Amino acid sequence: MTRERGRRLGIDVGAVRVGVAMCDPDGILATPVETVARGERDGTDEPAVRRIAELVAEHDVVGVVLGLPRNLRGEDGPAAQAALEFAAALEAGLEVPVELTDERMTTVVAARQLSGRGVKGRRQRAVVDQAAAVQILQGWLDAGR
Repeated sequence: MTRERGRRLGIDVGAVRVGVAMCDPDGILATPVETVARGERDGTDEPAVRRIAELVAEHDVVGVVLGLPRNLRGEDGPAAQAALEFAAALEAGLEVPVELTDERMTTVVAARQLSGRGVKGRRQRAVVDQAAAVQILQGWLDAGR
């Protein structure tokens, strides 16, 4: 199956933040975009979904790839359930398809890579979600080749 050409967003859903990455129109390389806060005082994901919708429109995105954090046995736990709920909110708020992809260990890998580059503490927390989103999207792109 040939994928439609165009930019895609990669999404890493965390309890507090959402990491966002984007690929080039040819789907070769994923790069970090930004970290979006999850929810505001009302506890909904509407502000995060709204920001992601802005990014979709601004960059002519054709699809969203959201990481589904299954546990090491391949089962869905609380984090996977939260990701599924966020995916449903995105599907309702966006006019592009949202696809789920297995993202086991991406945050761990991203944190180790950042530590290896000397990025630690607060600086790491600020970008680890973006780095995990890059891992999610790049893995999805590579699997499609």
